[in-house]
Amino acid sequence: MKNPTIDDLMTLVNTYTKEEDAKMIMHAYKDAKSLHSGVYRQSGDPYISHPLYVAYLMALRYADRDTICACLLHDTIEDTDITKEDIEKEYNKDVAILTDGVSKISRLNFSTKQEQNMANIRKLSVGIKTDVRIPQIKLADRKHNMRTLQYKRYEKQIENAKETMDIMAPTANYLGDNETQVELRDLSLMYLEPDTYKYAKETREKLEEKSKECLEEMSEIIKNALKKEGITSKITPRIKSIYGISNYLKEHQNLAKMNDLLALKIVVEDFFECYQSLGLIHRKFKPVPGKMKDYICSPKTNLYQSLHTTVYGLEGRHVQAQIRTERMHKIAAKGLSAYWEFYHENAKYYMQEELEKKSQFYSYLIDANETITSNQAFVNCLKTELFAKHIHVIHDQTGEVIELPIDACLMDFAYRIDENNAPYLTNAIVNEEEVSLNYMLKNEDRVKIKTDENFIGPCRDWEKEVKTSYAKRKIKELKTSNQK
Repeated sequence: MKNPTIDDLMTLVNTYTKEEDAKMIMHAYKDAKSLHSGVYRQSGDPYISHPLYVAYLMALRYADRDTICACLLHDTIEDTDITKEDIEKEYNKDVAILTDGVSKISRLNFSTKQEQNMANIRKLSVGIKTDVRIPQIKLADRKHNMRTLQYKRYEKQIENAKETMDIMAPTANYLGDNETQVELRDLSLMYLEPDTYKYAKETREKLEEKSKECLEEMSEIIKNALKKEGITSKITPRIKSIYGISNYLKEHQNLAKMNDLLALKIVVEDFFECYQSLGLIHRKFKPVPGKMKDYICSPKTNLYQSLHTTVYGLEGRHVQAQIRTERMHKIAAKGLSAYWEFYHENAKYYMQEELEKKSQFYSYLIDANETITSNQAFVNCLKTELFAKHIHVIHDQTGEVIELPIDACLMDFAYRIDENNAPYLTNAIVNEEEVSLNYMLKNEDRVKIKTDENFIGPCRDWEKEVKTSYAKRKIKELKTSNQK
């Protein structure tokens, strides 16, 4: 996308904001332009082109007035003499909080650059508690910076790409922002592993060309079958991302067994038509056994909803059908930021409420922030627990899906579902079979824990066996309490 102009931004915001809101956005632009006057990016563009780009990215998602103003002002506290208090006085409290939330902490507060980086990662991560719009602005900021990373020196490219891969892309994933996650991972891979990126990109392009006719023909067959039953649908082909392909090839010799390499996104009108469509698709294409997932009744932990089924498609290809409503489709692509389109100026309240009530990531993040003192330890927790590869374990008594790090044990699971009863854990039933306490959980295990109130725990060295810092802390607290 070419650099948007202020006219581009104002034309866009005028389609969904009030006249007085548009005036405030223009005021923010003029202030930012003045404050950054005479400053240029390494690309040679005037610096104002960057906050303008970030604001435009958010406006494409119908972000509210205060968010757009904060986008335009997001580097002013960090790079100019203006303060948070100045912004609150000139605009309002929300604009000040959002602008400050994405501003880096001054280098003067730290003895090393690494300490500053750790503190800033922590500030950004826990900013989600203050306002979910803070990480959304930062993701738009990072998206533009990654799109223009070629102008940075090599060392800075690697540093930015690594942080983006380790922190920013997973943050996008937990906010449900698949569009941003995919782009950030692909761009990061391009700098971190250029040969791997090139091979995966070429593989994807060949696959796209080879599969085009097959996916188009299957789309028509499915669309016609649904239409016969009075179901109107929109169907879009999807090929796995460059990063997704490269990541799979690191563990497998080829793509032959990749379940979701090829997919069709099928959008229908309502909840009931999703399930009706599933049956109609299975009449036309035989389903691959064991590859049906209902993420509508059991959403993913980032609020993603869809029915997934992999079928034997044309030419023997495995093709995944992803069936969802229009609302689910928008949330699948943009995550919480899709709420701007649904709720307009009230979106921030619904986003925050949804995050706090339904996101396991949010509760894990807040707990880590409240219990981990060191910035370095906090960032390590992000990378090794919250942002590492996960398994999803099903609580067999409630159907709740619990997200845990790979290699988590039964005690990790027990503390996540009920910290009061976890110390009395004696064993568990996993997939309808009794297992011992040292059982290592696997993805999609169905678990029912068994406790005994007469069992005084922890009598084993559980603190060393658990994977999550939350369980470690709870066990340590209990052992300390028992010793008093």
